[in-house]
Amino acid sequence: MRIVHVYKDYYPVLGGIENHVRVLAERQVAAGHEVAVVVCALGRQGSVAVEGGVTVVRTGRLATVRSMPLSLSFKGALRDRGAEVVHVHSPFPLGEQAATGLKRDVALVVTHHADVVKQKLLLKFYTPLYKRFLRRVDRIIVTSEAYGRSSPWLQAHGDKLRAVPLGIESATFKPANGNKGDVVELLFAGKLRYYKGLDDLLEALEGLKGVRLNIVGDGPMRQKLEGQAAELKLTDRVNFLGEVADDELPGLYQRARLFVLPANCRAEAFGTVLLEAMASGLPCVSTELATGTSWVVQDGVTGMVVPPRNPAALAEAITSLLSDPERLRSMGDAGRQRVLDTFTTDKMVAGVEAVYREAQGL
Repeated sequence: MRIVHVYKDYYPVLGGIENHVRVLAERQVAAGHEVAVVVCALGRQGSVAVEGGVTVVRTGRLATVRSMPLSLSFKGALRDRGAEVVHVHSPFPLGEQAATGLKRDVALVVTHHADVVKQKLLLKFYTPLYKRFLRRVDRIIVTSEAYGRSSPWLQAHGDKLRAVPLGIESATFKPANGNKGDVVELLFAGKLRYYKGLDDLLEALEGLKGVRLNIVGDGPMRQKLEGQAAELKLTDRVNFLGEVADDELPGLYQRARLFVLPANCRAEAFGTVLLEAMASGLPCVSTELATGTSWVVQDGVTGMVVPPRNPAALAEAITSLLSDPERLRSMGDAGRQRVLDTFTTDKMVAGVEAVYREAQGL
């Protein structure tokens, strides 16, 4: 099968969707498929290279508008790949519109990773274009049935929706052996963006005496969050670690007592980091957004789900869990088993391929 993935960036650019596309593409190559990824270069100069068996086509970037790249050569590069299946990862307006004009004999699949919720001006102009794109696609992948049901973009396309949960390599993330020591650490990992809700977590941490927080990741909110931590006199208890190497991340999960993802809006659709934490035997505290986060984390079973934008509820949940070591252990065990049962890379890759074959009418 000749497969082409479409998104704005690819490794070494780090992010949840970028990581997902890389894992999926490399695993599809390993399964015997011919796989390319068409993305935008970080500069004006384009390139083509084979990376991990994947042909990575980076088209020259003309400009970037509100984090979305523009490239005059993108549509031609996509058309020239001769794909049997084109898999667009949305939101990405440039890629969606490039794919809309593909011939009908090309099976067109989109993973709707998240709704666009903040760029109101963009939505005014883009809504009719995205609706046209959705009418053209053969199948729409969502990472959870919950997100598919609650997305206003997708409610008119229920017959095309297929839920394929994200997956991870569970062997990479394992529970810690033995005692975690006397230092009580919370962990957050992800891009430091507005919708991650870290401002709420810092406010909650103010009242959690003796508890430390490690923040893995970088992004546009870092300076503001560091300023907030200083104002709250938390600099001795909050570590901004920035991006960390892949081989260092499992150890940070193993050191922590709890993982917290305090997201505040629908832009957080799933939370792959929750899977990494659960595979590491960590209970998770997440928020109820009517997306996948409160399906991944089962309230009272693998962690606790609290209302968004509510530092007091975050603090109460964290305090409740930290005060009950036996409950922490049982939730951690349940979380790891849930990953093994539902959220492995093998299951994800198989699920996506099944959607491709259905889109092709096979």
